[in-house]
Amino acid sequence: MGLSLLPSQEPQLALRINIITGIFIVIFLVYGFTLFNMQIVQGETFRSRAQNIVKSVIVIPSQRGEIYDRNFRVPLAVNVDSFAITITPAEIERSEIPEVIEKIAIVIGVPKEQIDRKLPPSIYYLYQPVEVASYVPFETVTVLAEQADTLPGVAWQSKPIRSYPADTGSLSHVIGYVGDITREELTMLYNQGYQRNDIIGKAGVERQYDELLRGKNGQEIRTVDVRGRRISNEDARREAPEAGKNLALTIDRNIQTLAEKALGNRIGAVVVMRPTTGEILAMVSYPWYDPGIFNRSDVNREYDSLINDPNKPFLNRAIQSSYPPASTFKIIMTSATLEENLFSPDQKILCEGEFEYGGRTWRCHIRKPGHGWLSLSNAMAQSCDIYYWTIGRDALGVERIISYAEEFGFGSLVNIDLPGEIPGFIPTPQWKDRRFHERWLGGDTMNMSIGQGYTLVTPIQMANMVAMTVNEGVIYTPHLLKEVRNPYTGAVEETTEPTVLHRSSISPDVFRAVKRDMRGVIEHGTAQYPLNIRSVQIAGKTGTGEMGLQDQWHSWFAAFAPYETSDPEERIVVSVIVEAVNKWEWWATYASAIIFQGIFANQTYEEAVSALGFQSFMPVQGHRE
Repeated sequence: MGLSLLPSQEPQLALRINIITGIFIVIFLVYGFTLFNMQIVQGETFRSRAQNIVKSVIVIPSQRGEIYDRNFRVPLAVNVDSFAITITPAEIERSEIPEVIEKIAIVIGVPKEQIDRKLPPSIYYLYQPVEVASYVPFETVTVLAEQADTLPGVAWQSKPIRSYPADTGSLSHVIGYVGDITREELTMLYNQGYQRNDIIGKAGVERQYDELLRGKNGQEIRTVDVRGRRISNEDARREAPEAGKNLALTIDRNIQTLAEKALGNRIGAVVVMRPTTGEILAMVSYPWYDPGIFNRSDVNREYDSLINDPNKPFLNRAIQSSYPPASTFKIIMTSATLEENLFSPDQKILCEGEFEYGGRTWRCHIRKPGHGWLSLSNAMAQSCDIYYWTIGRDALGVERIISYAEEFGFGSLVNIDLPGEIPGFIPTPQWKDRRFHERWLGGDTMNMSIGQGYTLVTPIQMANMVAMTVNEGVIYTPHLLKEVRNPYTGAVEETTEPTVLHRSSISPDVFRAVKRDMRGVIEHGTAQYPLNIRSVQIAGKTGTGEMGLQDQWHSWFAAFAPYETSDPEERIVVSVIVEAVNKWEWWATYASAIIFQGIFANQTYEEAVSALGFQSFMPVQGHRE
C-alpha cells in the first residue's frame, strides 16, 4: 500500500520543489553568465594572459675543459674564478636606472656607454637579469657588495675566466683563445646546441676542439610571466652542467721553450715533429701574441693594435704562411733523379759558377770558378744550382718535377688539427698560361728545380717532406691532440692514433740514398760548421730563398736526427724558416743546431748555446737580428 499525502502537506511540497528549482536556475544562470563573460566578453584578455605565462630557462654555464702538455703535467689553458655582473631593470625605479648604471661603470672600470648598449631603455620593464659585465674579479665584487644597499637590482654570479700561463708565449698560435659567440657564429652553430652568451673557441686548439672543451650547459626552468617575474617555485626544475673534456696535447713544453728561444725575436717559424707518428712536439711562430688580452677590459684597443701590426702576430706562420722552398727542394729533385733513373747519379756535371741560357747569365751561389765536376751526392752536399738546373731542364722536365713535388705533399693540405692551414702552391704550365698568358719556358723549369720561382710551401709541409724521407715513403698526418681525458677523474677516454696521410710508390732504396746525401750536407757540405755536433748525428738540407732584393733571403733548414738509430721512435724532424726581413739570413741552421743539441743532450737553451760555442756571436736577446 503506497504512501499518501494529506491535503495540508501538498502546498508545502510544491513550495519546496519550486525553491529547489529556482536555486538550480539561479546557479545555472550565474555559471552561464560567468562562462559567457570569460569566453566572450573577456576571452581575449584571458587568452593573452595565458600566453604570457611561460617557462623561463636560465642557463647554467659549464666548466670549460683544460689543456695540458703531452705529460698532462704542465697546464697550457686553465679556468680561473671570476664573476659576471647582472642588472634586473624592473627591480629599479625607472628614473634611478641611469644612476645605478653610472655607479657600476665606475666600480668595474668600464665606460657607462658600454653598459647602456647592453641595457637600453626599451627593456627597462623586464624582470629578467641582463648581463652587463663579464670576467669581473672577486675584489671588484666585494666593492659592489659593500654598496649593495644603493644598487637595487644588481647581482653577480660565478663565471670562470679562461687563463693562459704567463710563459705561454709562442704557444698562443697552438692554443688559440676564446671569446663571446657572435651573432654570425650563433647563426651557423645554433643547431649544434650553441646559445647566446656562450663562450666559444676563436683560434687554435680552443677552436678546433671547441665541442670537446665546452662541455654541456645546465639549466634551471622556472614559470614566469611576460616580464620575467617568477610566478611559482613549485615546478622549478634544475639540470646540472657537465664539464668539458680535458685535453693533453702532443706538445713537449721543454722542446717548445727550446725552439722558442732558438728562433728568438726573428720573424719566422719552427716545427718539431716525430716522423713515425706525426706528433707535433713544438710549433713556434714569431711574432706571437698574448691570448690573455681577450680577458681584459681594453681588449678592443689591444686587438686593434695587433690586427694592424704589419708583422701580423695573429698569423701562425708554421701553417698559414708559404715561402719558396729554395734549395731544400733539392731533396725532391734528388729523389726524382734516382727513381726515374734518367740520369746516372755517378755521372758528373761541370759547375763553373755560371752559364748562359735563354739570353741571360745563370749564376750558382758559388761564383767563379764554381764547384767543379760534381756527382749527384756531391751536388746535394754543396747545393750546386748548376747541377740541378741541368738535370731539371734536360733530364726530368717540368711535368715530372711537378709530380714528385705533389708526391711529397707540396700543394696539398697536411690536415693538421688546427684551423686556417693553407696548401701552398705548385705551379704548372697551364696555370702560368691562364695567369699571365705566357707559355712555360725552360727558365721556369730551371727556377723550379732549385725551389725558386712560383713554388710555395709551408714549414709544416717542409717537415712532412723530411718525414717522408725518414719513413722511406710514408707520411703520417701531423697532429696536436694526444689524449682526451675525463674532467673529474683524469682517466684517458680517447687517444689519437697515428694516421697515414700518404704512402709513396717511390722505392725505399731511393729514400735510403737521399738520407745518405742529406747526411753529406752536414759532414762535408753547406751545413758542416753549425750542425756537425757531437751529441747526435744530423741529416738535413739548407735553403736560401731569394727575394729579388740585395742582401735579403729567406733562410731554411729542414733535417732529422739521429741519422742512424736502432729505435726509429726516437727520431725527430726539425723545420725552420727565418724570413728575409731579418738581417741574419743564415740563422735557420744555427737555430736547428741549438734545438737538436738541447733535445739529445737534454740541455736548456742556454746550456745548448754554451755547449755549441755559439755565445760569442749570439745577438742580444730581445733585439731582432
